[in-house]
Amino acid sequence: MRNGIDILVGTPGRIKDHLQNGKLDLTKVKHVVLDEVDQMLDMGFAEQVEDILRVAYKKDSEDNPQTLLFSATCPHWVYDVAKKYMKSKYEQIDLIGKRTQKAATTVEHLAIECHWSQRAAVIGDVIQVYSGSHGRTIVFCETKKEANELALNASIKQDCQSLHGDIPQKQREITLKGFRNGTFKVLVATNVAARGLDIPEVDLVVQSSPPK
Repeated sequence: MRNGIDILVGTPGRIKDHLQNGKLDLTKVKHVVLDEVDQMLDMGFAEQVEDILRVAYKKDSEDNPQTLLFSATCPHWVYDVAKKYMKSKYEQIDLIGKRTQKAATTVEHLAIECHWSQRAAVIGDVIQVYSGSHGRTIVFCETKKEANELALNASIKQDCQSLHGDIPQKQREITLKGFRNGTFKVLVATNVAARGLDIPEVDLVVQSSPPK
């Protein structure tokens, strides 16, 4: 950063630290990108983001950086906050349209009602039927404890590993590599694995309980 860089990717807290310590100069910034903007502005980051942007933006100036906001979901309040940073003639690009529940046409959705005590057995059967011995499956759980218990359950007969926040980053990478290479067929994970996974060969995704 001291020598000059073209692109800086960072979390709001760390960028703010560098600003306050005088290690970062944002006066010449040309583009500002907020990724997952709804999460950013909802999870207590709004103040930090504002502190950072205040350095690069001048009120009513035409030379302010171009601002790009990305998000899978944009509630109305996001647009209200966004107007602070966008020019008055900002463009909105919507890839979903009016249908908020739009999903890929190649994906089939099924809901199965069962008692919680039978859940592991039912998930095991679903994996057998819809993924078979050669397919790959990701099972999403609500908690780390649930992920561990499900991964060790005898009902899920396939070779299986778990992935969650208590597992060190190094081991997570080894687990993901094994899943990608087909070393084991079932990955039981918390939402730590929900973002940024690029494994095109997954045949089945199971939500062990409806998302809250």
